Amino acid sequence: MILLLAVSSAADTIVLKNGRRIVAASVTEGGARVTYETPAGEMSIPKSIVVRVERDGFTYSSASNAASEPPVSAPTIEPVRGYEDVARLAVHDDSIDFAYLARLETDARSGSAAAIEKVVAAHYAAAQFLLGKGDTDDAIDHYRQALVFSPDNTGLLLNLAILDLRESQFSAALDPLEHARRVTPASAPTAADIAKLMGWAYYGSNKMDQAIEEWKRAQQLRPDPEVQRALEKAERDQQEEESYREGETAHFTLKYNGGAAPDLAREILRALEDDFQNLEAQLDYTPPEQIGVILYTEQSFADITRAPSWVGALNDGRIRIPVQGLSTVTPELARVLKHELTHSFVGQKSHGRAPTWLQEGIAQWIEGRRSSAAAGALLDAAGQGTIPPLSAFEGSWMGLSADSAAFAYAWSLAAVESIIQAGGVSDISRLLGRIATAPSTEAALQDTLRCNYADLQQQTIDYLRRTYVH
Repeated sequence: MILLLAVSSAADTIVLKNGRRIVAASVTEGGARVTYETPAGEMSIPKSIVVRVERDGFTYSSASNAASEPPVSAPTIEPVRGYEDVARLAVHDDSIDFAYLARLETDARSGSAAAIEKVVAAHYAAAQFLLGKGDTDDAIDHYRQALVFSPDNTGLLLNLAILDLRESQFSAALDPLEHARRVTPASAPTAADIAKLMGWAYYGSNKMDQAIEEWKRAQQLRPDPEVQRALEKAERDQQEEESYREGETAHFTLKYNGGAAPDLAREILRALEDDFQNLEAQLDYTPPEQIGVILYTEQSFADITRAPSWVGALNDGRIRIPVQGLSTVTPELARVLKHELTHSFVGQKSHGRAPTWLQEGIAQWIEGRRSSAAAGALLDAAGQGTIPPLSAFEGSWMGLSADSAAFAYAWSLAAVESIIQAGGVSDISRLLGRIATAPSTEAALQDTLRCNYADLQQQTIDYLRRTYVH
């Protein structure tokens, strides 16, 4: 993975803490100094005043793992009473027995407690079966049917809320959660789960104050290290954004540091709205909630995100971008906006399950990058047998060095390019939809593209050789 993709004609950008950007060639970082070439000769500056070095114009993003992972995990919810016995009758021969469900519903309308327990268990079994098949929408319908007969069933309410949260339907999730709170004693074990999930719903809706309040309540009821980490992160955001100005459009809520020009904020919102329409068409998907956007100074971005120095923007459910020193949407900022917004679409369409290589490959392709500069180095690595499988790039990239990240980005872009060249952007859209429900990324590849990781790797190498080697 330690493969430096260097292009002799490429220029790097040194980003300073005061917002200044130095475009130079042959940038090297050693000891306490950063050295670079200029027309006037070699120059160097203290590393202490440098935020990061952007290689070959890349503004790296670590968004795929952060954007897709919720701030907290869903609690385990116990099945409803009578589940196992009824499940065998409600679901058999790999299908739901709707005639059996209809008979149970007729019996339950008598008001018998036993009959109600049976129909609730049957709909729960049907929902679990459908979830296993990847049919979330119909599973939600069965939960709602069960709640018709048992409206105060906390387990059903929480299961329904969890599905809404995983679908990024944060406002919708609040309805069953609020109902669950009304019918649950404050001393009940599930009270902490309700607060935990409500914090997730508010966080996803960019309502930091309410998210913090709920996670504090959850910690008082039942201390949880995961909730504590989410709480601390939300509190850092809240403190940083107290003096920020705000803007809003149909699909975005924007907060920006007072140092950013209002005209720049408005221009960014316009650019994002244009990108939103383009992505809707290409990926056949519309995010259900407004997307949060935060504009920072360079130092605030580093302090809040705590990301590696090679990260130039980030999407962890909210698009976070440093814009210090900018007064208009430059071509580079336009690419960053499109890249980060793509992460929101990809993360939500795949229900947070798209691997990092696919996230970053799609985001780069959408922003307009292509593999011409990196093709030679990738083919050399392939010839030497040193290219890791794409499966090695499924998880977080936050621990990668700048050089390893450069390789990961280049290889991911090439793989996505090869998919689009073979079947168009529609193949990417279908793959994302299948990843949302498939047991693994490789299974989704097999179902939609009829290939496994080894096939895709060879397809990518063949594509690079055919397209960029003359």
